[in-house]
Parts: sequence; C-alpha cells; structure tokens
Amino acid sequence: MLIDIFHDFACPWCWIGKKHLFDAIAQWHGEAVRIRWHPFLLDNSIPPEGYEFRSFMQVRKGIAAAALQQMFDRTHKAGEKAGVKLDFNKISLAVNTTLAHQLVTLTPENLKITLVEAIYRAYFENDRNLGDLETLISIGNAVGINPDKLRNFLNSRALVNSVIAESAFARLNGITSVPLFIFNNKVRVDGSHSVEVFKRAMTRAGLMEKSNAWRVGSRESGVGNRERVVSGK
Repeated sequence: MLIDIFHDFACPWCWIGKKHLFDAIAQWHGEAVRIRWHPFLLDNSIPPEGYEFRSFMQVRKGIAAAALQQMFDRTHKAGEKAGVKLDFNKISLAVNTTLAHQLVTLTPENLKITLVEAIYRAYFENDRNLGDLETLISIGNAVGINPDKLRNFLNSRALVNSVIAESAFARLNGITSVPLFIFNNKVRVDGSHSVEVFKRAMTRAGLMEKSNAWRVGSRESGVGNRERVVSGK
C-alpha cells in the first residue's frame, strides 16, 4: 500500500497524525506499506535564524497571549493522548522548515522514517532551530548520514527550489492544510485523526485496489478527486 503524507515539521498536528497513522500501520495485516513524504511549507518567509515563537504565533493566529496558551494546552493534551511530547513552553523559535524537508529528500528510503521522527523530536522536544544548517547536519549524522555529503547537498539551491516547488504544487492541487494522507492514490484523510480512522482508510483503500472499483491515477489531475474518508483535526 502506498501512503502519501503531506506535512510540515512546524505543525504539531502533523506529528500527532503521523503517530496515529504508524500505530494503525503496526496493526495492519494487509499488503506491505510504502511511505512517500511530501513537503507543505507553512511559512517559507521565516528567515534561517527564525522568529520569536510566541509573538510570531500570536500574530499568525490573531489571538491574545492567553488564548494562545489555551490553544497550546489543548494541543499538548492531544499529543499526550497520542503518545507524542509537545513542549510548547520550551520552544523559543518559529522556524523555516525548508532545510528539514531537503534532508528528508536526501535520506535513503530505509532511514527516512527514523529521520522524520528525529526532526519532529528535535523541534518539539528539544527546541532546535530547523532552519540552521549545522543543526540539520547533526540530526542527519545521528541517523547515519555522512555529514560532509549532507553539507554539500543541503547547500544546493536546486534542492531548495525543488522543495519549494513541490509545496507550491500541492497548494495548486487543492491542498490547503496539513496533515493530509492519501492511500493508494484513492482514499484521502485530512487531519490528525484516530488510529481507527486510519485503519478504516487503509482497509477501504485495500478493498478498492483489489476490486478496481475506483478508477483514479496518473491520468487524473489534483488530489481533490479522491474519496474522502474524513476531514478536520
């Protein structure tokens, strides 16, 4: 089963959704699963050094400090329930995640899942700046990627442009928020839903694949035409 994941490392709901999906995969008894990771840059205008986190989030959400804290508390509880640690009190920077998505692109397939997990932890648990080159090299090196090769590739303007273009293409094809999961190019789940929702989506996609009842693929454009199991956080 092919699962396309559209996400951003600055999005706590993406990490929660990832955790729920992989818990569902652990209970899946169907065909083997293959993951494709797709960047969705929430704000590519943030400079490499980042912005002060809370003031940035207040402006972005258009809410007062107290309301922002309530939002963080709700998200923290959702993460705790899923088994994901979200330490908003520790986070000091709003970050540009382009380098982080470049690193995923460069990483061998057998290491991508481990790397993605390491990047989410680096930001939400350890307040590391994902816009900093040396930080990303350190994260990559920790999962077994040669740091010298990483430094050369992460400095590539072509790769930066590729990540930005893929994110822009997702928006042009109807994706307006993340996380978003597409199963076998047939079933779409918007948001970080429960393990049971993801299990149902996988079962549905598997059945559709076997029956050939749903004709969708490279001849059709966009992602909006997939069967939508559920949407919303």
